[in-house]
Amino acid sequence: MGKGKNIFECGEINVFVYFVVAMFGVGSWVAVNGLWVELPVMVPYLPEGWKLPSYLTVIIQLANIGPLLVTLGYMCYKDSLNEKAIVYLILTVGAVACLLLAFFWKATSLIAGEEHSTALLVLQFFLACVDCTSSVLFLPFMSLFRVEYMTGYFIGEGLSGLIPSLVALAQGVGKVTCQNVSIVNTTTNISHYEIQPNYHNPSFPVEDFFFFLFAMMIISAAAFTLLNYLPYCKKEHVVEFIMDDKMESSSLSSNSHYELSNDHGTFQGNTYDNPSETGHSNSELVLSNKKRSSLAICTDTYSSSVHSLSKATYFYYLILIAWINAFSNGVLPSIQTYSCLPYGNNAYHLAVTLASIANPVACFAAFLLPVATSVVINVLTFLGTCLAAFILVMAVQSPTPVLYDSEAGPVIVILAWVLFTTLMTFSKVSIATLFRKEGKKALLWCGAVTQVGSVIGALVTYQLVNVFTIFQSAPACP
Repeated sequence: MGKGKNIFECGEINVFVYFVVAMFGVGSWVAVNGLWVELPVMVPYLPEGWKLPSYLTVIIQLANIGPLLVTLGYMCYKDSLNEKAIVYLILTVGAVACLLLAFFWKATSLIAGEEHSTALLVLQFFLACVDCTSSVLFLPFMSLFRVEYMTGYFIGEGLSGLIPSLVALAQGVGKVTCQNVSIVNTTTNISHYEIQPNYHNPSFPVEDFFFFLFAMMIISAAAFTLLNYLPYCKKEHVVEFIMDDKMESSSLSSNSHYELSNDHGTFQGNTYDNPSETGHSNSELVLSNKKRSSLAICTDTYSSSVHSLSKATYFYYLILIAWINAFSNGVLPSIQTYSCLPYGNNAYHLAVTLASIANPVACFAAFLLPVATSVVINVLTFLGTCLAAFILVMAVQSPTPVLYDSEAGPVIVILAWVLFTTLMTFSKVSIATLFRKEGKKALLWCGAVTQVGSVIGALVTYQLVNVFTIFQSAPACP
């Protein structure tokens, strides 16, 4: 007797599992993104001032020792590497680091004669290790699921920036008013007036914000547990069994547990049909309709991995991934304050928030409008690069960039950031979706190259900001 349609089924996806995948994806960058949006509240209390973003960007890239070690582990011990244990380890480290930040983010010490936010920078390194390593752990884990769930993961990755931004807005982060303050010269005892910023007290303290980030890491760990062990979620795992470079079928007994291992990962599940009752031979794979559908999808995936991308196209997409992430994760985050603050605090916060909203929206758009042609990806990446160049020019011109004293200026800079984020995110997700069809190894390289591009972009920008000092901060109160 047939079963009724699952209320969570929507086309090729299960909405509940899709949601859990997104919650798992939130843990990928929520800690670092959360720290980033909280900077306007913390900066007035920290000795680095607005140079802090460039310090944090470099620390994030130095933390790529984590993904490097995991990538080497995949290459040397792929059959014995316990991926689940490593994922639990990094999620635990991230949660503990967020918890410690709530108590020690203000702690400073002298280094080379200068005061620095030692505790913040050290704990940021551990958070960055967690988030950078997620690129080479979480993406390969998604090879357990059908290609339709890839966008769910990237929506979660986008939400890892949006959710902290919304919480920071509710906190009242960065609210400032300018006051005419009387300043007395202690030498001459003559007073004069200066316009100085007065930072408002947030609705709740920085400590509570870090407790919130701690809770988000716990939620991500819980989602990962459900995806691995909840039978309802495990039904969405694909079944793949490859021998001698061919897709083979194998007999599975009634209600038996199966575990199939190959270069693309280990997959588990249960079968429900009895071969003796259906008359199938031992060389056939007997599955329920649901499992048979998954196997068909897996067969298509394996076939496409042989013919879908040529070697030249494969490496070209890897270069594009590095290029996109060099700007998205390395260059532009380091100079966002220089490009936006000349247009006012409101323009800066709107640019940060709306760009964070644009990220998951672009991921969802990639789900609704999948792109499989390089022409569209090339055009979108080119347009995104042009916007990145425009943003860089505005940052170089700080504190008096083009239209800084015009009403059109803030609108233009906000639109530039939102469109840049939308175009680059859409391109990145589209390429990652194509790589999902190539198998687990392709997703591993996609994650690794993501971090390589981010490192290059961050190190180059650090030199420009702190060594060559070609950027100048705009005053909070012009």
